[in-house]
Amino acid sequence: MTSYKELLAQRELLDKQIKEAVQREKADGIAKAKAIIEQYDLSASDLFSRKSGSKGPSGKVAPKYRNPSTGETWTGRGKAPKWIDGRDRSNYLI
Repeated sequence: MTSYKELLAQRELLDKQIKEAVQREKADGIAKAKAIIEQYDLSASDLFSRKSGSKGPSGKVAPKYRNPSTGETWTGRGKAPKWIDGRDRSNYLI
């Protein structure tokens, strides 16, 4: 049976080999990517551009509902405030 210290030594050796393999394969991947980028004259925007359907940060949303007694407003997003919760929202439309 292998002792605890022997197993730790084996693990250290394996960890070292894993780190070396990762560095080597990463360097190979970078070299391949650079070759393709040069071959097709690609730019960063070609590689990392946003898709047209993706959502970006949205701005402020205009209020959709107003409490006539207090003037409080609500956009209709998120949890409904108590003054409109459970009521007919059409009565509060702006």
